[in-house]
Amino acid sequence: MAHSKDCCCEKTTERPEEERRRLINRLSRIEGQIRGLRGMIERDAYCADILTQSAAASAALNAFNKELLTRHISTCVVRDIQSGDEDAARELAELVRKLMK
Repeated sequence: MAHSKDCCCEKTTERPEEERRRLINRLSRIEGQIRGLRGMIERDAYCADILTQSAAASAALNAFNKELLTRHISTCVVRDIQSGDEDAARELAELVRKLMK
């Protein structure tokens, strides 16, 4: 595992370029949705319309999380368990608890 002092944690994950690009594209769309929400507030858009757009942004972020979690389990968690990391299952359980708030 590589280490980075610019990150919030010590672990990093190397991703294939295609996966990185796909995740970044999803985040770019979500950023656009959030900017759209801000614009709606600035234009005094109707509350129900803003809430509809907010729900769409939330769903998009949840889809991003599901994709990333699936990848994390099938790669990082499996690798860590196979290498004897006894904290891997606890770390995954804690992560799932955070995601399900």
